[in-house]
Amino acid sequence: MRAIIVEDEFLARQELEYLIRTHSQMEIVGSFEDGLEVLRFLQQEEVDVIFLDINIPSLDGVLLAQNISKFSKKPYIVFITAYKEHAAQAFEIEAFDYILKPYPESRILSMLNKLETAYAKEKKEQAESASPVKAGQESQPITHTINLWKNEKIIVTDIHDIYYASAQEKVTQVFTRKEEYTMPMSITEFHNRLPQDAFFRCHRSYTVNLSKIREIIPWFNNTYLLRLRDLEYEVPVSRSKVKEFRQIMHI
Repeated sequence: MRAIIVEDEFLARQELEYLIRTHSQMEIVGSFEDGLEVLRFLQQEEVDVIFLDINIPSLDGVLLAQNISKFSKKPYIVFITAYKEHAAQAFEIEAFDYILKPYPESRILSMLNKLETAYAKEKKEQAESASPVKAGQESQPITHTINLWKNEKIIVTDIHDIYYASAQEKVTQVFTRKEEYTMPMSITEFHNRLPQDAFFRCHRSYTVNLSKIREIIPWFNNTYLLRLRDLEYEVPVSRSKVKEFRQIMHI
């Protein structure tokens, strides 16, 4: 992996560079203090990951990341900053991770491992999708991921690990088998980010992973409650969604 560091504090830049070189196989191809310098560099060079501070001269890290996110080949962006108030913006940009200073070394090592795993997986999927499919053999589906937010961290999660999501005032709670995440967006916006053939908007306040349904329980007014695998929670199907749900589930 080719990486660059964008950090205007010399000691912080040196420490991060040392940890990356010591604990990963990444090649650091540049270090920058200024946002505009980075844009000029990226006009000539491609990189796989950018370690990015927010408080940098000329063009702050958030604006820089917004520009980079429009590239046809988007590098992973890892924010490393002292400013937690930009976390929601980082999520909208689909940053890979958001680490607050002062960071423990273990946090950086965990991020590096996760980053290299995601990169290897992406390259494998690209190779498989580019390979011709042999006669009588189906191509393997590409596993998609989504960025979920928990405890001031962005967690890269396999979409199909999500069981259901529910609207809670101005945010959306997302549930996997063992974890709960808070997304700073409406349930409509979150549902639209999911594969529509796998997730069903069963209620104005819920979306559910169809593959996780274990039991369909008739409820009042000809509606249903859905019991999910491995979870005790019951997800409702609203009256307005019953007809569509029956068609999908062949009831």
